[in-house]
Amino acid sequence: MTGGSDPRIAGLEVYRVGGAVRDRLLGWPVYDNDWVVVGTTPDEMLKRGFKPVGRDFPVFLHPESAEEYALARTERKAGHGYAGFEVIANPDVTLEDDLLRRDLTVNAIAEAPDGTLIDPFAGQQDIEQRQLRHVSPAFREDPLRVLRTARFLARYKTLGFAIAPDTMTLMGEVSRSGELAYLAAERVWLETEKALGEARPASYFSTLDQCEALSTWWPELTRGSLSDCLNAMAPGLDNDALASAEWRYALLVSPLDDAARESLAKRLRLPNAVAQLARHAALTRQLVADALDAAAVSHWLERLDAWRKPAQVDTQLTLVKVLAPAHGSVLNGAWQAAQQVSPQSLIAEGFQGAELGAALKERRHLAIETALI
Repeated sequence: MTGGSDPRIAGLEVYRVGGAVRDRLLGWPVYDNDWVVVGTTPDEMLKRGFKPVGRDFPVFLHPESAEEYALARTERKAGHGYAGFEVIANPDVTLEDDLLRRDLTVNAIAEAPDGTLIDPFAGQQDIEQRQLRHVSPAFREDPLRVLRTARFLARYKTLGFAIAPDTMTLMGEVSRSGELAYLAAERVWLETEKALGEARPASYFSTLDQCEALSTWWPELTRGSLSDCLNAMAPGLDNDALASAEWRYALLVSPLDDAARESLAKRLRLPNAVAQLARHAALTRQLVADALDAAAVSHWLERLDAWRKPAQVDTQLTLVKVLAPAHGSVLNGAWQAAQQVSPQSLIAEGFQGAELGAALKERRHLAIETALI
């Protein structure tokens, strides 16, 4: 099949592939298109004005639409991890060769310009049967596919999808092979962050636990605490204010102790903002679990660096209103009262140096205590 009226692709054998085809068949909106080009060369794409972006394999951006056009390719395992592949992209690679290298059958369907579907691995049948199934045994060669499959389940679980038993078996084999350890931490976090943004993020972690993958990158979640962590994440599923991936992660790890939470953050090389939100959410979760008193609230505010970064308190008050609505107005009142204590007024009273700091802390504590009565 050749391209349509677009002169950039006229005469080329071009197919829509991957998620755009899958989601259209599911009746979901399609926001991005990916295309595969068969039987051509990088030089030909450059002559047509396409912009190269693929460092490890030939991918090009359309100069007007910015959609991705990748040359049909095959892969051969040549090392460890996600990047340990030798890529072969030449005019002899067929569309079926390209589809064969893909992870799941639902992602290995191509669509020709006239709408004809090319589905050599029964992906449409698996969509109808709500099954995530690997395309070939080569699935085991890329450890990232374990995470991706779990992430797809987190996305499509609400539609009744499940992972095929033989695919789950392969995922277990990959986990036990040690290949997961060769993934880059940043890539692991990227997949996890995407999964946390899906409709059923708990399915991601439950699946990884089931196939023995959780212990490689998330051992802190495997020590008898996974169910507690998944339950702690639940408010992030039902409340729009906590629905971001960052909030869901913070809630997920909030039952862990400080050492476990920091170990996990270091291993995943989390962005500082994500790690900090997780620390603060754990503080807040502990605060509302106990009876409120001035000492606990003062400690909470100090740990949040409230006086220099008041916005961090406001962020955590959002969590308080969800976890313990009865505490919301009380804590907000205590926070407002503490903010009314003015360092300038204490300076006017003659306090300075260390005495000023001590007096400020005492007056704020008193203000909080009075507000809590």
